[in-house]
Order: sequence, then C-alpha cells, then structure tokens
Amino acid sequence: MRLTDRRFALALIAPAALFLAAFVAWPLLRFVTNAFYEISPIAGGPRRFVGFGNFATAFAAPAFQGAALRTIVYTLIVVALEFTLGLAVALVFAALGSRSAVFRTVFMYPLMVAPVVAGLLWRFLLIDNFGILNELLRRAGLLQSTDQIAWLSNPKIALFSVALPDIWLTTSFITLVLFAGLQNVPGDVIEAARIDGVRFPTLLFRIILPLLRPVIAVALIVRGIDAARAFDIILIQTNGGPQDSTTTLSLLIYRTMTRNGDPGLASAMGTVYLIGMLVVATVAILAIWRPGSDQA
Repeated sequence: MRLTDRRFALALIAPAALFLAAFVAWPLLRFVTNAFYEISPIAGGPRRFVGFGNFATAFAAPAFQGAALRTIVYTLIVVALEFTLGLAVALVFAALGSRSAVFRTVFMYPLMVAPVVAGLLWRFLLIDNFGILNELLRRAGLLQSTDQIAWLSNPKIALFSVALPDIWLTTSFITLVLFAGLQNVPGDVIEAARIDGVRFPTLLFRIILPLLRPVIAVALIVRGIDAARAFDIILIQTNGGPQDSTTTLSLLIYRTMTRNGDPGLASAMGTVYLIGMLVVATVAILAIWRPGSDQA
C-alpha cells in the first residue's frame, strides 16, 4: 500500500486520537449518559432510567441556583480584573520593548505555583485575627485591629477574597497572551495614528483592541472556563463556606457526588455546566472575535 501524505498524517494523529477517545470522549459520554439515570452510590448497584428527572431536581434546588449565581459572579470578578490588569501590564511591556525581558520573566513566576499552594499561601495572608495582610494594614494605620476585616469568614466579601489567589496566579497568563498579540499589531498603523494626533485612549479603544479581537476572545474563553471550574483554590481556603457563600458549581457537584452519594444528580449538574460553558464560548467567539467580519 502506497503511503500518501494523507495516510501518513492520519498515522501520526492516530495515537493522540485514540488517547482522546479513550480518556476524554468515552468518559464524557458516560458522564452525560449518567445524568438520565438514578444510580446507586454502591459500585455495581442498580441503575434506573429517570429521563430528565435529575435535571428537574437540579434546577429546582436552591443550592444549585445559588451555586450557579456564585459561579457567574466569581468568573466575572476574576476575568474582569485579570483582563484589566493583564492588558495594562502588556501595554507597559510593549512600550518598553526588549528592556522588559527581565520583568516579563519575573512576572511569569506565579504561573509556576500550583493552585493548592496558592490557596494555602493566600489563606495565611487573609485568615482572621493573625493574617499577614491585616497585620500589615494595622501597622500602616489603616486598621485598628487585625480582626477588623474578616476576609474569609464574612459571607459578604468571602467570594471576592477567594478570587484574589486566582487573579494573582493567572493574570500573568492574560498578560502573556495579550503581549504576544500586541507584537502582531502593525507598527505603521500605530505610527500613522500618532502622526495624525490620535490620543492614547482613542488609539487603544478604536485601533489596538479591535485588532486584538481574536487574541482577546481566546484569552477570555480560556480563562473564563478555567475560572468557572475553580475548585481546589476555593476548597483549600474556605471549603465553600462561610454559609455556602463560596460554594461554586464545581464544589456543589463534588459534594453531591461524594458526600450525598448521588452520581446521577451530580452528572446532571455537570452536564448543565458543560452546556452553559459551550454557549458562553460560542457567544464570546461571535461577539468578540466576529469570525468572517471585515470590520477592524
């Protein structure tokens, strides 16, 4: 048999395709299928088909509704702050040019930290009474006592507090992606705009950001999905507390599966989350990237 280029390419991707089919596609199919069954938590136990019963139970549960809302708020906080900070730093790096090489290297260090380690680190920074952050604020005269701000035990601010480690960890990722995109912005376009007297805000919002649409779409989608499935970094800090104020969908699905012993309901919740992420990603691509559009 003659080995054509097409057959050679298929032979090269076959191992990866088989791996994805065995360890991604098949488990995902089983996961979605389990959402339509009432499954015994005991291995080898009975399975009873309930149709959309698990989905109805999930949507009617106040815990699921609250976790979904908190997941959306958490994701918006993380992505908005990361994008704003990341864009600002990327613009500074682009302005510095080759002189920013050392700063870029140092700025990437948080990406090397494991989320569990980051969660533990920020827990020691924010923990009540003897947290390092409150102690520094007290010494600076901004607080009267170290227990004045209960970062992790006040339900009103706990969700924002557990988002801080995530922002610290992955702002550098957004910066790296946007900085790479800025390198592809035509220099003659920027120079022509400056010669015409265009001010920086107009240059940023009317020229630079529109040219970065594909890069921005990729960065927001990747980070949005990653932030929405945050689990370990929240589990380490608050375990979903206080008063479930930091319980996101990932934690709720985990508890439903392990603590409540209901694989079918957990699969239904996970399937709803999966569909939601696909819808959000599609909307982001169409709204930000605008594939096929000739507009700048």
